[in-house]
Amino acid sequence: MIEKELSLGADFPAIAYDAWRAAVEAELQGAPFEKKLVTHTYEGIDIQPLYSERDWPSDGDPSGFPGFLPLTRGVRVLGHTGEGWDIHQEHLHPDPAGANRVILEDLAHGVTSIQLRLDAAACAGFDGDSSEAAGLCGRDGVMAYSVGDLDVVLRDVPLDRVPVSIDGGAGFLPAAALLGALLRQRELASGVRCAFNADPLGALMREGELRTPLAVALEHMADLAAWTAVNVPCASSVEIGTGVYHHAGSSSTQDLAFAVATAVEYLRALTRAGMDVDTAARQIVFGTSVGCHFFRAIARLRALRTLWAKVVTACGGGSTAARATRVRVRTSRRVLTSRDPWVNLLRNTVCCFAGALGGADAITTAPLDAALGLSDEFSRHLARNTQLILREESHLERVIDPAGGSWYLERLSGQLAECAWGLFQAIEARGGMIQAATEGWVAEQIRTVDRTRTRDLATRKQAVTGVSEHPNVHEEPLARPKPDLARLRTEATDRLAAWRRRHSCDAALATLARVAADTARAPGALTEAAVQAAEAGATLGQLSAVLSAQPARVTPLASHPYAAAYEELRDASDRYEARTGKRPQAFLANMGTPADFSARSTYAGNFFEAGGFEILTNDGFADPASVASAFSRSGAKIAVVCSTDAKYETLVEDIAPRLKAAGARTVVLAGNPGGSEAKYRAAGVDRFIFIRCDVLGTLRELLRDEGVL
Repeated sequence: MIEKELSLGADFPAIAYDAWRAAVEAELQGAPFEKKLVTHTYEGIDIQPLYSERDWPSDGDPSGFPGFLPLTRGVRVLGHTGEGWDIHQEHLHPDPAGANRVILEDLAHGVTSIQLRLDAAACAGFDGDSSEAAGLCGRDGVMAYSVGDLDVVLRDVPLDRVPVSIDGGAGFLPAAALLGALLRQRELASGVRCAFNADPLGALMREGELRTPLAVALEHMADLAAWTAVNVPCASSVEIGTGVYHHAGSSSTQDLAFAVATAVEYLRALTRAGMDVDTAARQIVFGTSVGCHFFRAIARLRALRTLWAKVVTACGGGSTAARATRVRVRTSRRVLTSRDPWVNLLRNTVCCFAGALGGADAITTAPLDAALGLSDEFSRHLARNTQLILREESHLERVIDPAGGSWYLERLSGQLAECAWGLFQAIEARGGMIQAATEGWVAEQIRTVDRTRTRDLATRKQAVTGVSEHPNVHEEPLARPKPDLARLRTEATDRLAAWRRRHSCDAALATLARVAADTARAPGALTEAAVQAAEAGATLGQLSAVLSAQPARVTPLASHPYAAAYEELRDASDRYEARTGKRPQAFLANMGTPADFSARSTYAGNFFEAGGFEILTNDGFADPASVASAFSRSGAKIAVVCSTDAKYETLVEDIAPRLKAAGARTVVLAGNPGGSEAKYRAAGVDRFIFIRCDVLGTLRELLRDEGVL
């Protein structure tokens, strides 16, 4: 008779941790447990191979329940089960009409909100026809400098149903004024769910310059928040963007600490301007980039909710809405590659999956060709479908906090929150995030982590699939045509000239200047004057010129993509091939049977292809004379001996001199020589390659020898 209830637990006796540990250590045969099975994060957290109730006692429900403090498990009782998360896609086509076509296409195929990124000129506060905009027009965003341009970008977009988020960088207030004026023009302002994304500290650390002192920029941000709370109550005005720190190389706990410390600075600025804590906190949205460390990304989002609820409560915020963390997640740019970009599909999937399980409110997946330039329709199609499949076919939104109760994730969430809180307190002790960032302390903290990560990437302890591991030097490159920015700038210049002829805004700009100079102005008055000036026809550059003062400057944080160093070598190899008709070559001197050389031959092939070398391989040789003869015919200058350690003991002293005599400039041995290094070097071996050696350093030196670098 078949039982009505299936009980697997009864068939397997419970095993105590100590008994499991003893069995594992016996299998390790003396190898250290901590070295073989425990991994370590860059913040010093040990990741155990097994978690149990001893790691996270659940008595008393320390993580609470979804919708209740400490909000670790989510800010809504039912999670995403109502509508799912917001499929939020970024748009940066430089041509306003082109951007509009892309936006409408995305909206027609499942995207639920849009992120509009202005170009580098607009983000710096310049119109496209300004002399200062040379080299900035159309770079990394849309060339929208007036309400008319923005109207073209958002033509036929139902703004009452589709939230629009605008990224104006350092020019956040003029950009917000343009969007605010457009909303009024369409009679939509009061009920629209949009985001103005003021993040002055983030813009300063990313670009290195603001057109006003940072203190003035914070006043502008607070004024925008006050105006937004009254005029567009469903919108948000402030974004805490950690991307600038993340892409510079920060760790998970640094991301969290910098986010919370920045949020505290902004909360102070908003409350100084007269807003109460609850209203101010509701104006803040967090934007964070997620990489491919799946469980760590989930835990980081959960920890962020815990920390922000703690901060708002400590500051006097009493409502659940104020304590609730709104988080927009996007695929990290530092994990995207231009080589073998199809792997970016997998990276996108991991990031989206982690964001969904971590409870993100909105998720942006990057097109697979995002690192190559302006994305095509097919890549955008795959980016949005990644989210649609995970949401509507995999039904990720139907489980409320799937991480809840996981001993590993609950423990890791708590550890990340604890470490980040300690770093946050250190930042506060230094005078706050603004002082810590602008004085260079934050950059130094990131460098400490990034130096270790750079070493791990160089030794392939941390692998980049398709680039440092499993590369294909013969892959068909994926190219994207570059837009004609010179032509687009000419068109933008003509549009601006025609726009200014049709609009007289001198009086409105004069009013804006008077309001800006009034130190006793009412909260929101400056933004209102800017919106009215934009309605009258003032361009982004004109608004920015009125609002500008003594600029603030710092050393910006540079972005460090994981694959960059290897891709630079591949680019150099491409240029060498274009110049000479062939790539640098490495001949694999495979000795013995495939069983003898296959493992190291495969390793060596991956090693050299990661640097752009063409691999000359074979089925193996029985004797040194044969391999030396084949090497001589190959025309290569690098020979890589591949076999077993046992064969090396008798082969190397014979084969290395023969390879040198056959024309080898460099003889490389695949394998760690151990105590035989001196003997092998004396025989003529120049280099040794093995797991955890300096792959990047070796490749650079060999490419220099080849005349590639």
